[in-house]
Amino acid sequence: MRQMGIRAQWIKPHTQTTIRSDFSGKLKNLLDRNFSPAHPNCVWCTDITYIHTKLDGFVYLACIMDLYFRRIISWKLTKTLDTGPILESIEEARKRRPSQEPIMIHTDRGIHYTCDLYRKLTRGMIRSYSAKGVPYDNACIESFHSLIKREWLSRFDIQNYRHVYRLVSQYIDDWYNPERIHCHCGYMSPAEYEVMFQRTSTD
Repeated sequence: MRQMGIRAQWIKPHTQTTIRSDFSGKLKNLLDRNFSPAHPNCVWCTDITYIHTKLDGFVYLACIMDLYFRRIISWKLTKTLDTGPILESIEEARKRRPSQEPIMIHTDRGIHYTCDLYRKLTRGMIRSYSAKGVPYDNACIESFHSLIKREWLSRFDIQNYRHVYRLVSQYIDDWYNPERIHCHCGYMSPAEYEVMFQRTSTD
């Protein structure tokens, strides 16, 4: 992807892409914009963004980020906003990154993240929610979704779901996680930062 000229760019202003719901005041912002957790695999954030295609209309990308490494640990692309397929990213993340300690998972207040299925899938986790209509409370994953659109997807005349899937895989699996440097990671990529952490932890 370096040969294709992809490079880091400034993040564009936020565009709201999630469905908001008027839920009770019981949904607390436990993360409180502390985007630098002390340990890996203790705070995840997730959100959904819309991607337009010529033939299939909108498709929907749900990503989960480990805030310590800024790494996308799971993602799911769906053709509908049905809750089940969207939330499969959580099941996948929990299988890939099991933890004996409760993991905090931070989301907005969209219907996918306040429904019974979400509460079931996140049983044993610590649920944290952005304030209603405040995307900055979930800034890291919001910024990532802006990046993938600005740095990569905007370059293409996207045809359909399969085209988006291929592009998202190229960006996340071949570029963002293993290659794209991040100031939070000491100007290493998320994957490099994780490898360094594992090495220093065993020394």
